[in-house]
Amino acid sequence: MITSFTGKVTKDIWESNSSKTLPREYWLRAEALLTIMHSTRMLEDLKIKGQPPNILLHKLKGERKGYWSITIGLPWCITFRFSEGGFSEVKIENYHKG
Repeated sequence: MITSFTGKVTKDIWESNSSKTLPREYWLRAEALLTIMHSTRMLEDLKIKGQPPNILLHKLKGERKGYWSITIGLPWCITFRFSEGGFSEVKIENYHKG
């Protein structure tokens, strides 16, 4: 279950399935992945339910240690923390840039 969002892009996609920042071709996939996350209580289930293929679930390193990432479409990802059945600090971002 998603317990918290971070960032306007994520809230826009969740609430209205649109965004001024995220390219339009990623809106549907981003919304689908957020919906899967919201209906999931175990990280392993995300791998199973993550049926848009190629979600590339992985742990982040360095200053992002403690976060996970799944791929919407490169370079766009959904990053999050996972603990006790909940996804928190869920954010759609291009964390590779800059």
